[in-house]
Amino acid sequence: MLSSFVLNLFLYFPEDKTEYIPAAIWMVIFFILTILTFRLIKKVSKKEELKTKAIEEEVRHSRNRETE
Repeated sequence: MLSSFVLNLFLYFPEDKTEYIPAAIWMVIFFILTILTFRLIKKVSKKEELKTKAIEEEVRHSRNRETE
């Protein structure tokens, strides 16, 4: 009985369905921000990957010169 009371505290279905509009707008805004953040992280990660590959090539070339 107590658990059903606690669960019912978090369930609220308004009679006026226009109360869902601000929540939907915020959800869309956060979804767009999430996509943009994910793309930014991928872009930065790709740049770091290219820098790392360049450093690896530089190290390989310097080791090859030392062994020659």
